[in-house]
Amino acid sequence: MDALVKYDAACRGLSRALATAKTVTDARKVGYSAEALRAYAKQAKNKLLEVDAAEIRIRSERRVGELIAVQRETVGLDRGGRPKKTGFQENPVSLAEVLGTNHKNLADRCRQLAAVPTRKFETMLAEWRDRVQRETERVTVNLLRVGRRRRGGGPPLPAGAYRLLYVDPPWQYEHIVTESRAIENQYPTMDLDAIKALEVPAAENAVLYLWATSPKLAEAIAVINAWDFEYRTSAVWDKEVIGMGYYFRQQHELLLVAARGALPVPEPSQRVSSVIRARRQAHSRKPGIVYEVLEAMYPMFGELDRVELFQRRPRAGWAGWGNEGAKEATS
Repeated sequence: MDALVKYDAACRGLSRALATAKTVTDARKVGYSAEALRAYAKQAKNKLLEVDAAEIRIRSERRVGELIAVQRETVGLDRGGRPKKTGFQENPVSLAEVLGTNHKNLADRCRQLAAVPTRKFETMLAEWRDRVQRETERVTVNLLRVGRRRRGGGPPLPAGAYRLLYVDPPWQYEHIVTESRAIENQYPTMDLDAIKALEVPAAENAVLYLWATSPKLAEAIAVINAWDFEYRTSAVWDKEVIGMGYYFRQQHELLLVAARGALPVPEPSQRVSSVIRARRQAHSRKPGIVYEVLEAMYPMFGELDRVELFQRRPRAGWAGWGNEGAKEATS
């Protein structure tokens, strides 16, 4: 852990050094250091840290390309022979000395990176990082799934491929006001990776209705992606009773809608308001009217099509599952 902390500090230090680099030499030194850190991260098999270092190296090469252009117009570039008279007292920059072996190819690479428009450059880097992040998370989720199966982690999920999934995950909160208000006093919770690792029994064409509180919105989207769904829209449950909160005192929860495949959307006559008003009852219990809404939206579905995960009590016409490591079903 100490090594990783030092690595992170080194990356931040290199980023600062690159931001203040004024010469080709300064920028190139950052690149050398970043490459050394990347090699360390690769040896440690930490893909995300490897990407951090690789990004700094790419940025340093782009900066080298920018500074080559600047120094060509100021102190000049030394190509051998008689130095160019520029009016500056500094000696012309020798790319061979600064960039080292194969300096011509490296200089061309740096110039090409510098030629990419800033917006395009930042967008492509962000997409690359996002892709690596998703791939890394996918590996973690798959490993957790294997481990869960080998340990027999709780009751098995229902067999089958359901087209309508209704899920209220037992989100784990890092910050609580007092221990007496901890969620774990009500029911066992699950961390994000464990929820993402669930092999939900979804059909190829399916729709997911997922409960999420405001602080857990980003995690809920991550779960949707891990379960191979795509976010579509949301509804709001107005609890009519104000609760706690660090910024706003929360009076609502979100019901996120996600889909996979080509399941038709509900008919216009079966669509209801996106605001569900129902007074809050027992802790975490969701309004019963939501069952009626979903059943009316998908009248063609029966018990073989509908499943509720983390079910608290059985519902006629629905398959259900309660995880021993999360909310316990009463069925």
